[in-house]
Amino acid sequence: MNTPHGEIRICLECGERLTPQDDTVCPHCGADVAHMIDFRNSDERLLREVPRLIEERRRVGLEGLVGGLEFIVINTEPGNQQAAVEELLLRTGLRVDDAFEDPDGRTVVLHLPGSADVLVRSRTGDSPFTHFTDYPKARHCRATRLETLAFTCHDLPGYERIQRERGIAFLTEAPVEGSGFRFLQTSPSPFTGNSIGLIERRTGKRSYRSPASRDLDWRFEEPRTEYLARIGRLDHAATRVRAAERDAAILEFIGLTNYRFDFAIYVKSLNSITNVARLTDDDFAMVVTSGIAPFVEDGTSGPTETFIHNYGPRVHHLAWETESIGDVFSGLQADGQAFLLDLVGSPEEGLKQTFTKMSPYTLLVNEYIHRYGDFDGFFTRSNVTLLTEATEKQ
Repeated sequence: MNTPHGEIRICLECGERLTPQDDTVCPHCGADVAHMIDFRNSDERLLREVPRLIEERRRVGLEGLVGGLEFIVINTEPGNQQAAVEELLLRTGLRVDDAFEDPDGRTVVLHLPGSADVLVRSRTGDSPFTHFTDYPKARHCRATRLETLAFTCHDLPGYERIQRERGIAFLTEAPVEGSGFRFLQTSPSPFTGNSIGLIERRTGKRSYRSPASRDLDWRFEEPRTEYLARIGRLDHAATRVRAAERDAAILEFIGLTNYRFDFAIYVKSLNSITNVARLTDDDFAMVVTSGIAPFVEDGTSGPTETFIHNYGPRVHHLAWETESIGDVFSGLQADGQAFLLDLVGSPEEGLKQTFTKMSPYTLLVNEYIHRYGDFDGFFTRSNVTLLTEATEKQ
């Protein structure tokens, strides 16, 4: 955990971590690693390993078992949970759908038709995620992070059996049984700090309650601001990971879901790579951002690696599909939302985007993104550069 980031190395042949003592030969696969001391990312290993991994998914029976994103879990400090919910109500199109408590903690469910749900949690007991928050700018909120991204699964027992045979570890010995569903989640990733959840619904009713759940006596005022109706579904989430762990993080995610690697945008001037994984062009996308080279020191390593040095590997922002983004931007500003930058992009370029400042309650940034009608891409290099540069202000 406390290893200096500049000393982290990955064998480019097998993807395993190397220690400072492994200066000539990888102890895992025997590859020559002398040339890997000065690590720099490229797409060579990723483009070689992704097709092999997708073929393995087909061979072992994983292909088609996992669908799109159904919900995310954001855990907060107990005293910040209500404020986190109120902030999301004021900054997105989400609305409160349920609120309950059980022996494990309190949960508020936020819902928007056509989008993944957002569960804002406050845990009662110990957390398997705590050591991922032991970083200079995150220690004041040790319980706070986006912890879990949960996807639909139509055969959870089959998925569990195959993944356990592949060596995947889960947080429980068996799926958790809820009201009309069963749920399983992986242990937090050593690369991202995220857990991947799998939920299988056995009824048409959407619920997240367990048999021990009871109503939580909280009431939230529904905002009536007109521009919030123009903020739509959760478009993507972006996780920041260390440079040397980029490939491992992407391959791990592809091995746990039915996603595929789509493309990477390198911004060499900022020591940053934005990588996109897709299920289909219309589904929630997973973005992984890393440095090209590892962190060395503040001021020279770029905003991506500096963020990880200060906050640890974690989800950096949630992006919301937005119509009439100019009206949304001015409306949010008038209501007190601070931004890291003005709107970037244009209709001619195909999209406009912006980043808010980080929430003190969730440690997440909101992105608002408007793709214009005939734009057939996902990002543009110019927007990625400007957005990445803006995060230097964190």
